[in-house]
Amino acid sequence: MKPTRIACSLVFLLCTVAGVYGQSQPLPLSQSVANTAMTALWRDAAKKEDGYPSRWTYDHGLVLKGIEAVWLSTGDGDYFRFIQKSMDHFVADDGSIRTYNLDDYNIDNINPGRNLLMLYKVTGQEKYRKAFELLRSQLKTHPRTSDGGFWHKKIYPSQMWLDGLYMGEPFYAEYSATFHDVKAFDDIAKQFILMEQHSRDAKTGLLYHGWDESRKQRWANQATGRSPNFWGRAMGWYAMALVDTLDYFPKDHPQRPELIAILNRLAKAAANYQDAPSGLWYQIVDKATAKGNYLESSVSAMFVYALAKGVRNGYLANNYLTVAQRAYRGLVDRFIKSDANGLVNFEGTVSVAGLGGNPYRDGSYDYYLSEKVVTNDPKGVGAFLLAANEIEIAAKQPVGRGKTVTLDSYFNNETKKDPEGRSISWHYKWDELPNSGFSLWGNVFKTYGVRTETLAAAPTQANLRGSDIYIIVDPDTKQESEQPNFVKPEHVKAIASWVRSGGVLVLMANDVGNAELDHFNALAKEFGIQFKNDSRNRVQGNEYATGRLTVQGPHQIFRTARNLFLKEVSTLQVSPPARPVLEDGADKIMAVAKVGKGTVFAVGDPWLYNEYTDGRRLPREYDNYKAAVDLTLWLIGQAK
Repeated sequence: MKPTRIACSLVFLLCTVAGVYGQSQPLPLSQSVANTAMTALWRDAAKKEDGYPSRWTYDHGLVLKGIEAVWLSTGDGDYFRFIQKSMDHFVADDGSIRTYNLDDYNIDNINPGRNLLMLYKVTGQEKYRKAFELLRSQLKTHPRTSDGGFWHKKIYPSQMWLDGLYMGEPFYAEYSATFHDVKAFDDIAKQFILMEQHSRDAKTGLLYHGWDESRKQRWANQATGRSPNFWGRAMGWYAMALVDTLDYFPKDHPQRPELIAILNRLAKAAANYQDAPSGLWYQIVDKATAKGNYLESSVSAMFVYALAKGVRNGYLANNYLTVAQRAYRGLVDRFIKSDANGLVNFEGTVSVAGLGGNPYRDGSYDYYLSEKVVTNDPKGVGAFLLAANEIEIAAKQPVGRGKTVTLDSYFNNETKKDPEGRSISWHYKWDELPNSGFSLWGNVFKTYGVRTETLAAAPTQANLRGSDIYIIVDPDTKQESEQPNFVKPEHVKAIASWVRSGGVLVLMANDVGNAELDHFNALAKEFGIQFKNDSRNRVQGNEYATGRLTVQGPHQIFRTARNLFLKEVSTLQVSPPARPVLEDGADKIMAVAKVGKGTVFAVGDPWLYNEYTDGRRLPREYDNYKAAVDLTLWLIGQAK
């Protein structure tokens, strides 16, 4: 049977394919290719592969980052479990990493540390921290050039390669942000600045693959130390490294503007060399018409990801999204094909390219064209997963663009010590990845273009003015906080005025004993709502059915979610202007009030926290992640 090409919508770029893994509904391409990655990669019987690479390797980490992006966009726990199982294949309980050797000083080996950081933040398991601390220790003693740049590997002395920036810096940045190592960002910025200084061609703006400080390599230009060609994927690695590192780079760091400037220079050069008919990029970027050159899929996917993410995060002008979308259409038209088994495959990726070594790679044009082009190479698949996810997000961004959702951290301000002994505010926070956090819900808001903010001060008309949606969840009791901030009349006045002016207020209480309801009810009463001093849906252990609430028929808020899970809920007493929007028997579970130009939504449970939206715990029949999407879209629609 001939492979089937899959077309991509020119309007929404939400490419889908039906019939994958028995699914009756079409899947976005990010999910389809993720399913291929989970079932088809590293399964060469001749190499005795059983779904894992034989060694700890950077491209495994890349694929898992792509799958992580799909997990965050779906709330499907199968993706998370695959990531965890993949890392557990290498990481022992004592934190040692099978096949990893620090003394190799191979910067490629740092990249999977990003997967370990995520697993630690979500699960808190110490073995992951021990493992990524081992990788961090490598960077402390990793060999450097005389001006401070990391060698690519010990076996490649005095050399910096573009690839190495992706392998080391995003991990270095995330680690440093997580553990408050502010000084490290000076070093991180230096790596990017040095790499551009040593590799950028002033005429084209393109970046040469490698630089040899010693000039000893045969591939090195004796005057500049640069390798002779502009290899596409090397520039793709560097571009992705920039946008991923900027996620963690301090907003007030003096070198942050320079990193954004570097990204803009590279984006301009990439756009100048985009192939007009296909939207893609060539293996050797500047030699489109040279004999044997070809359009290569991994560089094209990497540029799609970096450009689209750069636009989304405000680093690049909007016109670069058009560049990314054209390239994505080219990727789908040329390289995405389904096979007889229903797998969606990614073709056209060069298997490898490097400099030096044995046999020697001289960096010539002929060398780069001599490497094999393969299907479902992990480097291509991982890059495509990231690219597809970004393009799918880009199609959703206009829905809430320009709006801001603000999460209260004044009435709900429990504190605890972090691993470094610092006191931090926790429980239902945007950046909180464990069960107790709102990171999944926050990601939904951001996917639809809404900016997430946190308000640690008491609400006033002035500090609410920039918010379209304001969420107050689970106000502290005296048992939860030594000095709880109770709702006072001046808070009620400010919030009610903001709502009447068009604000959208979300009130999420908890059952009696787990939230301070007396003062909170003074606010809720303003809108015809009271949280009762009760507790229903008291789920014991894994008796999830006790917490099931079914959405009946077409619903104004929950357009796709049907089976909701809420446990230990305070039910509502409702009077005009409020009205119930979800009831179970005689109990009113959720209510809405229209007040002036604004809207209030109330529920007696903070039920959209990660434990019940990220798919790791709830059985698949529950739709809490879908409900988070539905509620988010409804709240955006209410915001004027």
